[in-house]
Amino acid sequence: MKESVGNPLHLKSVNHISLNCSSAERSMNFYQNVLGFFPIRRPGSFDFDGAWLFGYGIGIHLLQAEALKNIPRKTEINPKDNHISFQCESMGAVEKKLKEMEIGYVRATVEEGGIQVDQLFFHDPDGFMIEICNCDSLPVIPLAGGMVRSCSRVNLDVLQQQQQQIQQVI
Repeated sequence: MKESVGNPLHLKSVNHISLNCSSAERSMNFYQNVLGFFPIRRPGSFDFDGAWLFGYGIGIHLLQAEALKNIPRKTEINPKDNHISFQCESMGAVEKKLKEMEIGYVRATVEEGGIQVDQLFFHDPDGFMIEICNCDSLPVIPLAGGMVRSCSRVNLDVLQQQQQQIQQVI
């Protein structure tokens, strides 16, 4: 792996998030049927209940809570709270599906430089917040130098072409 000042720990990607839950079975059902993750084998040497799921290049490790008091269940949907975010293909389809599943959500919109990003926030069964967005339309612009990036391969190609054109003009 290449040495990098900007990557002192030589990180490659997000591997998984780990969530304490009141019912691993109920949470597994949610992450499978609402978000489309699929169960994978977890090490048999674990001496606690839980489940592992995988999808979209990341894992979700559900840990059965030893005591329900250890789960700070949140009921208010606050977009400024801790959450995990997923990009989607169609915000309209996501919103329709959440309504069909009777999952409460909050809509939000972010606008930057004429680009609008739509967001939907909702909770898993234990109050952990999920965001679904079309964030790939918003470029990732480093604060100090570096190349403009995007969360989307298509948008990345367009942004890189635009950046090359700007550099040719300069």
